[in-house]
Amino acid sequence: MNLTDAMQMLLFVALVLAAAIPLGWWCYGLLAGRWRIPGEGRLFRLAGIDAAAGYGWRSYALALLLLNGLGLATVMTLLMLQGVLPGNPQALPGVSWHLALNTAISFATNTNWQSYGGESTLSYASQALGLTVQNFLSAATGIAVLAVLARGFARQGTTDLGNPWVDLSRITLGLLLPLALVFALVLVWQGVPQTWGAYPIAHPLAGGEQTIAVGPAASQIAIKQLGTNGGGFFNANSSHPFENPTPLTNLLQCLAILAIPAGLCLAWGRLVGDRRHGRALLWTMTGLFVAGLLFAWWSETRPLTGLAALGADPTNLEGKEVRFGVGPSVTWLVATTAASNGSVNAMHASMQPLTTLVGLAFMQVGEVVFGGVGSGLYGMLLYVLVTVFIAGLMVGRTPELLGKRIEAREMRLVAVGLLAPSAVILLGTWLALSCEAGRSSIANPGASGFSEVLYALSSAAGNNGSAMAGLNANTPFWNLLLGFGMLVGRYAVLIPVLALAGALAAKSRLETNAGTLPTHGPLFIGLLACVVVLVGALTFLPALVLGPVAAQSGVLP
Repeated sequence: MNLTDAMQMLLFVALVLAAAIPLGWWCYGLLAGRWRIPGEGRLFRLAGIDAAAGYGWRSYALALLLLNGLGLATVMTLLMLQGVLPGNPQALPGVSWHLALNTAISFATNTNWQSYGGESTLSYASQALGLTVQNFLSAATGIAVLAVLARGFARQGTTDLGNPWVDLSRITLGLLLPLALVFALVLVWQGVPQTWGAYPIAHPLAGGEQTIAVGPAASQIAIKQLGTNGGGFFNANSSHPFENPTPLTNLLQCLAILAIPAGLCLAWGRLVGDRRHGRALLWTMTGLFVAGLLFAWWSETRPLTGLAALGADPTNLEGKEVRFGVGPSVTWLVATTAASNGSVNAMHASMQPLTTLVGLAFMQVGEVVFGGVGSGLYGMLLYVLVTVFIAGLMVGRTPELLGKRIEAREMRLVAVGLLAPSAVILLGTWLALSCEAGRSSIANPGASGFSEVLYALSSAAGNNGSAMAGLNANTPFWNLLLGFGMLVGRYAVLIPVLALAGALAAKSRLETNAGTLPTHGPLFIGLLACVVVLVGALTFLPALVLGPVAAQSGVLP
């Protein structure tokens, strides 16, 4: 292994684990009600919120769906009417209804799939007032659902799972907004633009004119990374020199993708009264992440024999930002697909097929290796429930987790949360390849084209948002198909998790005994990791063989 790459990867993992400690402590205080945002009582009274009111899982889910639905409708309207609204110095026209719908769904679901080029399609107002606001709200929604699930385990004999408006306010104003403000200032210091002025016109020495795209970018980039959103202000995303101008911004942005998801593992342990369990989840995610990172790095650094035969450097640098090189590009790819982020600092279509296989695998198991803020951890907890269920079957006793008995109703909810996104990926890929409207958007033939379609559906249903390129997704067919996939990937998991929390909160807490499976030791960590890998392999291995594996082996053109 290249020593520089090895040191950078080791440093990155160490920084993620180090950042998790203070963030976990702070998130726990916010979600447990130990920390209060300044003036929150006055804010709640002004908004008409009864902070003492408790919500059951149905009313909590309805509140989140109404808020997300309102945000979706607002963004769609803003995009379609941007041509006649202020904050549009470039006089960009409104977008088509199907692109507006796809984009609104994308940012409401924390996916940030983009079928457009930001600097050439969206006005400043659309980017700042529409997309950036949704980056905060969608991230806060995921963390709020995780808090509800924690209360389901911690409480007993109750239907009170907390207040969504209090949770969302504290998460947004006490966690996301302060971090984003500081991070945005750091990005501006490093050269990321933050302006509402019109695009300047440059006059190169060779003659002619060149339009330089700028805008209020730093504010959106900060929360896109911290909230695991990922949508780029510019079309090239974090490979654009204005979004990611220096090696320091590259490191900090990549770190920001994983920092809060890692910290939430430790916060989870405190919330449910078992810190060792939280650390076990963090170690499981870290182990899977490191395994994927090493495999992807090995794949990407294998010499390209075709180039070597021509006497050229066999390193595959095509599609990579040469300021950062192979190691940081691979690290970013693994981090962004593991964390449901979707931002890119290199083109994924330019990676080796087995490298993209790692990204596909992380998305297809449900974005649970760190995953989105909140959503990644509650997705991993569905696998935890499968793990304790299997362990219970092996010893012939009803499975338990954190003092709560796991019965048939809970496992049905787990099955829905795990299988619904998988069904969308596989059935959506079949539909896209079986009709002309889907196939007409594929630029590359054979296994590469199949991989692009599979990647797009995996990205949508996993609420990731990255793409391999080579697929023209800005058509009515693809905008609607991917929009449907994003909705299922978000809410077909979110709602069962809330229902699961309601079922658990109503149960009595059991005392730990000799037959209880410890959920914090190496045995549990290994068993959980195996369950995640096996479920993903059994579901998607045939599709992966037809896509990246076939492309790597050269079996299919």
